[in-house]
Amino acid sequence: MTIKIKGHDIPKPKITHPVSRRAVAIQNHIFATIGRLGVDKDYIEVPMERIAIKKAPASAEFYFEGRNFKYTYGLLPRFADNLYIVDKILEIAVDKYLNGEITIDQFSREFSEDDDLGDQLVKARETLGVDANETDIAVINKSFKKLARTHHPDMAGGSHEKFQEINAAHKLIQKELM
Repeated sequence: MTIKIKGHDIPKPKITHPVSRRAVAIQNHIFATIGRLGVDKDYIEVPMERIAIKKAPASAEFYFEGRNFKYTYGLLPRFADNLYIVDKILEIAVDKYLNGEITIDQFSREFSEDDDLGDQLVKARETLGVDANETDIAVINKSFKKLARTHHPDMAGGSHEKFQEINAAHKLIQKELM
């Protein structure tokens, strides 16, 4: 089974006990992956949760080529699983950059995010009436279409403001998952 993130099919994590030790191994792999860019470990931040089975987002932040890069993921039920996704996305992007498949600007766009992006994504899912952890684009699209029909300005009782809010929420989630 896979999860589609940023246009990539990532295998669902299969992290077994001891979860905390596995999370540290994933953190070390993230350091090694970013280190392939020539970034010293002192310029890489991968905050860890004391309890890796806790529901919490994971992130990696680093400074490279005069820019600050950050990627956060928090839709899976455990911190260690979210850290695994961060690791895989970084690995894919670093490989593409080092192989010349993407430029530094494209790489930068992959990892530039607002500090409150996680909160925005939770609110977007709430706006669409789906679970805060929903990653199935078909479920999200179905809810979006239903709400868009209901609140379309041309429909009786429709609202232009609510319609725009629904569209913005859908676009934000699509950007995350595609």
